[in-house]
Amino acid sequence: MNKPIPFNRASAVGNELVYIAEAIRDSRLAGDGSFTRKCSALLEQSLGVPRVLLTTSCTHALEMSALLLDIRPGDEVIIPAFTFVSTVNAFVLRGAAPVFIDVHPTTLNLDESRLERLITPRTKAIVPVHYAGVGCAMEPIMEIAGRRQVAVIEDNAHGLFGKYRGKCLGTFGCLATQSFHETKNFVCGEGGALLLNDPAYIERAEIIREKGTDRSRFFRGEVDRYTWVDVGSSYLPSELLAAFLFAQLEQRDLVQAKRKKIWEHYHSCISPWAEEAAIRLPVIPEGCEHPYHMYHILAPSLEKRQALIAHFRSRGISASFHYLPLHLSGMGRRLGGKPGDCPVTEDISERLLRLPFYFSLTEGEQDFVIGALREFFL
Repeated sequence: MNKPIPFNRASAVGNELVYIAEAIRDSRLAGDGSFTRKCSALLEQSLGVPRVLLTTSCTHALEMSALLLDIRPGDEVIIPAFTFVSTVNAFVLRGAAPVFIDVHPTTLNLDESRLERLITPRTKAIVPVHYAGVGCAMEPIMEIAGRRQVAVIEDNAHGLFGKYRGKCLGTFGCLATQSFHETKNFVCGEGGALLLNDPAYIERAEIIREKGTDRSRFFRGEVDRYTWVDVGSSYLPSELLAAFLFAQLEQRDLVQAKRKKIWEHYHSCISPWAEEAAIRLPVIPEGCEHPYHMYHILAPSLEKRQALIAHFRSRGISASFHYLPLHLSGMGRRLGGKPGDCPVTEDISERLLRLPFYFSLTEGEQDFVIGALREFFL
């Protein structure tokens, strides 16, 4: 194929440019304008969440979660070793000690069978990450958390509109976070959202998001002026980002149908010879409805994975590995991490490879990727 195939390519899928022009005409480019409110309302109605606040990133939504739970030095937060650095940074910034938990070798999600033994009197929160949008085992996680009186914050960066046993991901914990980064199913370049499943957090979340002021109450006419009342920062995305995002969310059925088609084409074409090639494909447990966020394989070894990346590159295909073990990073080691703490994470992080996956990916381009993959292994 003459044209290179990138790992990711963001696409306009509806009225993005129309809505951006409308936001400019309205002369309201700062946050919490009409498009911000439309995005929040759409997500609240679609997910059945009491309140959704758009943020500048999923990272910032996680930071807001740490503030809302009043995370302090000495607290512990249980976090998968296999996740993005934002998941842990949000809590380390508040002085918490991360307690890294290993993941399942199949779903690559937090291994709930290891959870209870890691909870101590200092444990303040558990942060399940729905890897690739495949739901964690939320029933046992919530049972353990409830019994031990520990808050649950879902990092649902990959899983918008995914479900676990019929219930939307992001609606189990007291708080949840979403990402609209350009690599996600629905994008605005950089952006996120905080899902407030417990109404008790709503008023303070609005204050934290508005630089620690009660500005939102002022605009609703609940106070005659606004002032500094709490800690906070500037977590509001601009209306230009919200306008782009609203156009994406409006087309959620179209986007999800296309991504399902791409995922299923990869799976149906690779499955017949995957075992012969000694590669492992994604595992979707019964009861999980995933949103087709990515398609990954597990190569037999690190050496094979790196050689495959080079093989793809020689054919103009960009494929990417994913997270490195957090506990073995420079920062993770300074916090006490050491080899052998999370053996599954240490193994799969060396073998995982994500294939090109984006809305405008054509079947012909997919077939070229699949052909190159087969050529390498067989």
